Amino acid sequence: MKILLTGATGYIGKRLLPLLIGQGHHVVCCTRDKNRFYTAQEFEKNITVIEVDFLKQETLSDVPNDIDAAYYLMHSMSSSSDKFDKLESESAHNFVQRINNTSVQQVIYLSGIVNEDSLSKHLASRKNVEIILNTGTFPTTTLRAGIIVGSGSASFEIIRDLVNKLPIMIAPRWLNTRCQPIAIPDVLELLSRSLFNSLTYNQSFDIGGPDILTYREMLLGYAEAKNLKRWIWTVPVMTPKLSSYWLYFITSTSYKLACALVSSMRVEVVCKETRINDLLDVQPMSYQKALSRALIKINEDKVASSWKDSLISGRFSGSISEYLSVPKKNCFIDRRKKAIVDREYTINKIWSLGGETGWYYGDWLWGIRGFIDKLFGGVGSRRGRTNRHEIHSGDVLDFWRVLYANKEKGKLVLYAEMKLPGQAWLEFKIINNTLYQAATFKPRGIWGKLYWYSVLPFHGFIFNGMLNKLIK
Repeated sequence: MKILLTGATGYIGKRLLPLLIGQGHHVVCCTRDKNRFYTAQEFEKNITVIEVDFLKQETLSDVPNDIDAAYYLMHSMSSSSDKFDKLESESAHNFVQRINNTSVQQVIYLSGIVNEDSLSKHLASRKNVEIILNTGTFPTTTLRAGIIVGSGSASFEIIRDLVNKLPIMIAPRWLNTRCQPIAIPDVLELLSRSLFNSLTYNQSFDIGGPDILTYREMLLGYAEAKNLKRWIWTVPVMTPKLSSYWLYFITSTSYKLACALVSSMRVEVVCKETRINDLLDVQPMSYQKALSRALIKINEDKVASSWKDSLISGRFSGSISEYLSVPKKNCFIDRRKKAIVDREYTINKIWSLGGETGWYYGDWLWGIRGFIDKLFGGVGSRRGRTNRHEIHSGDVLDFWRVLYANKEKGKLVLYAEMKLPGQAWLEFKIINNTLYQAATFKPRGIWGKLYWYSVLPFHGFIFNGMLNKLIK
């Protein structure tokens, strides 16, 4: 069967793709930027990649007419904290209009649990998308999840950041809100087993694990899994704005996402019923087991996808191809080169930059720069990286976004997502046993030029030191 997979580069989409291929389907992967799409070579014969933006009707003609089913895994929270609901509504309307003219037999939508009259803007938008999808001429299956627990999920990473960094927490009172977390393997199992199951057509199902916990209990559960002693007190005086800043400065989340999460976390998300478990013969795992599985994946460096690599984690906009051609005109460029001794060693060192490995030289200065970026509302350097030794186009490396990564050619191009009075690129390339390193900055006005000259004294210290470490 031919399956349309929207959100193919997202956290869920990346993990669902191998399951669909394993079931023998041919998957049409939708992405707004082909440069951000990556999959294992053995899957390539079973996929078709198309560039589609459901906010742009002129791109919808690329969706094939002969699809048999579709997964709707899109949201627009990253675009704007003020108008993401309007964008989600527009995207859903355009999707319905296009899919109505195909041979689709079913659409499966992953939504959020909505069981209160007073919903957050985020959950209300998800509910509205569900209503729009149900206006289509096709049967729709909606799975409503609360907190998804798994390596790389936004919820898990926030829990991990808070518990790892704060032995004592003075936290907002919404930490006493109840929720029903579900493990990412169970979400994927329910999504795949719903496919072409007529018993799920034109129905909505709440999905959750066996445990109903407060966010405070989830934090303490993680501490127990890591054998850490943690103390948490909640206070009633933290406003939503203060709560958002609390998450933003302590965790790797963006401020926009922190605002959306705080708004949602004040609403109880508990399943009304879990009949789909019996319907599809799925028994979701406990919260502690989900944590154990996630920690194992992290320790083994086998994180399949991370919310940090999605555009919602940073300030990157547009397609990678727009930024891939590093400008030279009206730019300041710091160029350095050095002969290499062992090509494989140097490439492996380059491909391990960022995250827990650091930048090999002057890490404390990189840390200060990341902290300053956070103070000015940027991404900071806490995003790290998804895998310790693998990077692909679209991935994040601290406050950089990977534009191009080719090990065979020995070339890596990064784009800065930190707040700057201009644009910045960092390039590494190996030609004839010589490593070339270039930091390019395109200033914006007088402040951009002043910024470049203010950081110039540190370049010789940082970039020359890093270059030496990449060689030796």
